[in-house]
Amino acid sequence: MSRLLNTVNTRLRRDVSFCRRLRSVAERTISSSLRRQTEERDGHVGALGKRLQDTAETLIIGGGCVGVSLAYHLAKAGQKDVVLLEKSELTAGSTWHAAGLTTYYHPGINLKKIHYHSIKLYEQLEAETGQAVGFHQPGSVRIASTSARVDEMKYQMTRTHWHPTPQFLIGPEKVHELFPLLNMDKVLAGLYTPGDGHIDPYSLTMALAAGARMYGAQIYSPAPVTGLSPTPDGKWDVQTPHGTIRANRIVNATGFWARELGQMIGFEHPTVPVHHQYVVTATVPEVKALKKELPVIRDLEGSYYLRQERDGLLFGPYEREEKMVLQDSWLRDGVPPGFGKELFESDLDRIMDHVEMAMEMVPVLKHADIINIVSGPITYTPDLLPMIGPHQGVRNYWTAIGFGYGIIHAGGVGKFLSDWIMSGEPPYDLIECDPNRYGKWTTAPYLCAKARESYGFNNVVGYPKEERFAGRPTSRVSGLYDLLKDECSMGFHAGWEQPHYFYKAGDDVGYRPSFKRTNWFGPVGRECKLVMEKVGVIDLSPFGKFIVKGKDSHKLLDRLFANTMPKVGLTNISHMLTPRGRVYAEVTITQLAPGEFMLITGSGSELHDLRWIEREAADGGYEVDITNITDDIGVLGVAGPNSRKVLQKLTSEDLSDGEFKFLHCKSIQLAGVHLRAIRISYTGELGWELYVDMPKMAEVYQAIMEAGQEEGIDNFGTYAMASLRLEKGFRGWGAEMNCDTNPLEAGLDYFIKLNKPADFIGKKALQEIKAQGLTRKLAYLTLDTDNIDPEGNETIWHEGKVVGNTTSGAYSYSTQQSLAFGYMPIQLATVGQKVEVELLGRKYPATVVQEPLVLTEPTRTRLQKKAKSRP
Repeated sequence: MSRLLNTVNTRLRRDVSFCRRLRSVAERTISSSLRRQTEERDGHVGALGKRLQDTAETLIIGGGCVGVSLAYHLAKAGQKDVVLLEKSELTAGSTWHAAGLTTYYHPGINLKKIHYHSIKLYEQLEAETGQAVGFHQPGSVRIASTSARVDEMKYQMTRTHWHPTPQFLIGPEKVHELFPLLNMDKVLAGLYTPGDGHIDPYSLTMALAAGARMYGAQIYSPAPVTGLSPTPDGKWDVQTPHGTIRANRIVNATGFWARELGQMIGFEHPTVPVHHQYVVTATVPEVKALKKELPVIRDLEGSYYLRQERDGLLFGPYEREEKMVLQDSWLRDGVPPGFGKELFESDLDRIMDHVEMAMEMVPVLKHADIINIVSGPITYTPDLLPMIGPHQGVRNYWTAIGFGYGIIHAGGVGKFLSDWIMSGEPPYDLIECDPNRYGKWTTAPYLCAKARESYGFNNVVGYPKEERFAGRPTSRVSGLYDLLKDECSMGFHAGWEQPHYFYKAGDDVGYRPSFKRTNWFGPVGRECKLVMEKVGVIDLSPFGKFIVKGKDSHKLLDRLFANTMPKVGLTNISHMLTPRGRVYAEVTITQLAPGEFMLITGSGSELHDLRWIEREAADGGYEVDITNITDDIGVLGVAGPNSRKVLQKLTSEDLSDGEFKFLHCKSIQLAGVHLRAIRISYTGELGWELYVDMPKMAEVYQAIMEAGQEEGIDNFGTYAMASLRLEKGFRGWGAEMNCDTNPLEAGLDYFIKLNKPADFIGKKALQEIKAQGLTRKLAYLTLDTDNIDPEGNETIWHEGKVVGNTTSGAYSYSTQQSLAFGYMPIQLATVGQKVEVELLGRKYPATVVQEPLVLTEPTRTRLQKKAKSRP
């Protein structure tokens, strides 16, 4: 048996005594920690050594690397009265024991920017502050040992080429050259990222703190927050044992104390501590003999990372779902008083599978001695992404919590939040980290189930259209869920279950992820044909739905939206813009009665949009009532050439073109149920959206399905809707438009009324953008592909150079070809221009074409009437 296994077995027999020794090591490195822990347990807090100031512009609660980074960035940006309160001492919590890994890589698009800004900051922080940070940049290699993993790396390469991050797909020879201690038997390829590495978390935090103080921020510790009280004017009174500070805004950056701080003001933030272990070896002769530091490796099939630690090695695994441990008792009982720089007892049995895989991949580990095992808490959210930004439901309360990878996120998140706070809008799109993506449906059982799944799935292959099933369904199910759940593949959208596509006899059912066309391809084509030729029904209940009414409702919405407000009984598409003229949201607005508006937004932006609306209403002093009716109202979409015929059977309301026009709304009786109907369909075909009380939804659905039997009615899902909307040239929020784009380059000119009297948010900026002229534009592309289609965020090439990126893509079943939207320089975004789109490592020919490929039903109807009227 190897020396490492012998060491492990010895540790297992002596885990209690080892834990005590490890804790004593920690105690020696942290001055006065035990004294402060004891004082906190006894209800006493040490002296500050300086007077607590009375006011703050921004008050940050939590002195880990994220909170200190925000203090540094705000102070450096010139904000006065930046205050940070730390309950015990800086780095207490998860920062002090972190492994300190840094990487440019992230599978998501937007978080790559966070990682990039972090590394660029860490590279120059020591020179700026005079504080050593212990930053090593030997690079990193992600190991592929299966064909699916190689495909994943090709997929990620095309999502990186249009970013500034250096990244290379390399073969086994180059992998071995970079990391000569690897067993190459299973290595097929590697994803190499120069500039990656690791940093000392304690030194990093202290350097950020030195910088924050240098630029004028005040840091107080020990200064636990004992109470939070909002004031009528949107400020906060923050109570501490040393006195109260009145702050214009507060930021929760408290790590695994985030739930407890949130509970002070009525929030149950969905964060839970996870036990994460890593192992440090003694000197390994083969490592010591190397002339340069080894790159960090991530053995994805083995689910662990490994890096050089002095002349030894450090490796940390992510156990499978059934073996990992949550500290879920803290959800119920809170964090134990005094816990801050303590560790959990190690449990080597949990990670033995990974230890053995690591020894197989890096054979020198077999002869290494373990000198340290660190088992400490790191914080997880249900989807593993942090919660960054202002929180809906209360004014001027921000979060920077839920960091499973706080070290690499700290620098970029500090800059992101600082830029947002200083300018009044996010510097770029980071919707996936919006704290408002969660809601009341995010219960503790759901949180724990998803955290287990996310931890165990840390290194699984990341496919397009990925679904994860733990904790589902939540309480957020529509009135059709029980009727449809066994007939379709359900997707997860902001807590809701929504059909992606439906099964028929003979279909290959179930979740079959792939980087190419898979078992959903045929059924989705069938559903597109259904909507184009007959009539289909789709559950659209996850839409966010708000009612805005009151004396100032029209005035408020005219300020928020760039379009004019619709008249009573009419509907339009409108956009909220940021002060810089970026697209913050796309909303469908209907004026139901004088001064009463219904606003409809996408499921993923429900509370994101509601927060923006509520903030403007409060800051502007508008007299309005804003009600979120999302969970109360179900939505049925009925679309296709036979949709009118089917619905007319169930209502006395005249649904003809002359009586019920496009973008009109009426209250009607349908199958004996009162509901609101809007003539609109995001498929671009003849259709209606029916807004019905959720308890009545199944009744209305069943009546429609029964009435439509002769017309060939059937269900369709969101995959078909996505294909149909792309054929019609419809833009999608979060893809073609977001906080990275302005509406003019997105081709939304029709919806932007620069000449309307109201001074809507972003109007001045948009006028300046228009005057200066655009540098890029959204183009509509057809692709010559084989068994693969674009998804969005792929690289666009022209003459061997990167010129842009796709935003969304799909297969057009009507025209039998792949389609995509993409941003390119304006000189290339012209009809007939030839470019290439990279998909899975191959560049496919693409052509800019006139949009849309398929005319919408209202346009077809108008052209037909025009043709008939000609002599």
